[in-house]
Amino acid sequence: MRLPFLPALPPLFDRLPGAGQRRRAVAVSAVALLTLLLRPLWPLRLLPGWCLGLLLLWATAELLRWRWWPPRWR
Repeated sequence: MRLPFLPALPPLFDRLPGAGQRRRAVAVSAVALLTLLLRPLWPLRLLPGWCLGLLLLWATAELLRWRWWPPRWR
């Protein structure tokens, strides 16, 4: 039994300059948002608030770095 193929990533996240940085920014933002939304669950309730704050700060820094300091075109 073969699994269906996943669609290819758009060029913005795959081939264009800065694609790795964009993928990392999206991944960090998704983890931060997921952690924030799942915070009421018991295991995540044990996380200290500063840990969640650092995760959100890291996501914000990645997004700002991607937005204002794009890589040079080669």
